[in-house]
Parts: sequence; structure tokens; C-alpha cells
Amino acid sequence: MFWNLNYWDKASTLAGEVDEPRKTFPKAVFGAVGLVVGAYLIPLLAGTGALPAETAAEWTDGFFSEVGQRIGGPWLRVWIQAAAAMSNMGLFEAEMSSDSFQLLGMAEMGMIPAIFARRSRHGTPTYSILCSAAGVVVLSFMSFQEIIEFLNFLYGLGMLAVFAAFVKLRFKDPNLPRPYRIPLGSKGAAAMCVPPVALIATVMCLVTARTFVVSGAVAAAGVAMYFGLEHLKTTGWVEFLTPVPSDSFHGSSSGTYSGRGGKRGGGGGSHRGARLR
Repeated sequence: MFWNLNYWDKASTLAGEVDEPRKTFPKAVFGAVGLVVGAYLIPLLAGTGALPAETAAEWTDGFFSEVGQRIGGPWLRVWIQAAAAMSNMGLFEAEMSSDSFQLLGMAEMGMIPAIFARRSRHGTPTYSILCSAAGVVVLSFMSFQEIIEFLNFLYGLGMLAVFAAFVKLRFKDPNLPRPYRIPLGSKGAAAMCVPPVALIATVMCLVTARTFVVSGAVAAAGVAMYFGLEHLKTTGWVEFLTPVPSDSFHGSSSGTYSGRGGKRGGGGGSHRGARLR
């Protein structure tokens, strides 16, 4: 269940590709919550209401298609399986897009090599997409249960850092213009983070020892990579972009921008700003 709640924050990495994110994102988030709740609740109510209580033990992974066959016949089973396949494809594409544009933004801010900021003629970050796809291939060698635990733990670590940064910025610079803002004061924003932090900590404590070891190794590798990238910046072995100050860093309420310096599209992401060698 916790896994189903992961990565809602990834929508923010695409804010630079969206017109008027202050208005668009809150509407999209609230609308998506309603759709997700309905997509889970309505089929469950229909399935559990139509089948006898004796079938409770049969509710395992993939049982929804069997429920469809028992209620409506083979045609409903096929439709449910087809819808599930399309849903998984959409989830994969959304995850790939958010990950690749996150790498794009990091490159345009000078945090990772400039090659990840290069766009195709369609405006898509080619090398960032390839890097994200490589990560998916690595995960494919793990079991489904291992993937869930591994991603939950790493996502929990990431969200704890996000909440800490959120609270720090609210207290340090509460009047900073933002693309979209939670309508609470600094103390209210800090209090709002307490329940999700408690939930994340609980979930992280429930994983297996193997997940602790693997996640710890990944976190250590990330720290080592940070210092390695900083070393590459000083030596000039790899090209890095120097971020260009722009209003888009502070969130424009209108217009279309990359969110990290420059207008969208045109494949010009790798040519913005000065470069460090």
C-alpha cells in the first residue's frame, strides 16, 4: 500500500514543462487522488459484493481478472487484463519521464555532467532517458518483493531529505516566491510533516536485513558519487554547465519554461549558460 503512494512528488520535476504550474499542479494532484481512490475502491466494492465470503482466501495478485470472468464472463476478464497492461505502460512512461527530467534539471543546474542536459530535436532528454532505462534493467533482475522493499526504503530516505529541506526553507526564507505554495505558516508546515515522517520511519523499520544492507550500500555510493562529481568539476575532465540565474528558478506563474534556465524545447538544453571544463 505504501508503494502505491510513492513518487507523487515526482510530478514537480516536470513543472518546467507545464504552463502555469501554480494553477495546474494543485488541480492535477487533487484530481489524481480522486481517480486513484475511485479506481481502487469501486472495483473492490463490486468484486467483494458480487462474490461469496468463502472466496476471501483467493484474493491474491492478479485475482481481479478472475473476478471479472466470474461476474461478466471471458470478455470482462480480457478487458481487465488489457486495462491493467495499459495502466502499467502509463505508469512506466510517467516514471521514466519524471526520472529523466530530474536528471535534466540536475545537469542544467551544474550538479551532474552536461551530457544529461542534451535534448533531442523533440525536446526530450536523450541521455537522461537512457540512464533511467539502464536503472530499470538492473532492477529487473530482482524479485517483485525485493523491488518493493528496496524502492520503499530508498524513497523513504529521499522523502526525509525533502521534508527536511522543505521545513528549512520555510523557516529560512518563508517569502521566497514558489511555483506553488502550501498555504500554511512555517510552524504549520513543520507540523504537517510529522505524520508522513512517522509513517516513513515505520515502513523503513519493517524491511528485511538484506534491504538495509543494499540500501545502505546504494546510499554510500551516492555520497561517494557526489564527491567524485565535485572532483571532476575541479579537474575539468567532464563538461558541466554553470546555472544561469533566471526567474524560472523562483517559479513563474505563467509562460512555458524549462524550470531550470531557458525556454522549453528546441533541443537547446546543453547550450545554456557558461561551462566549466
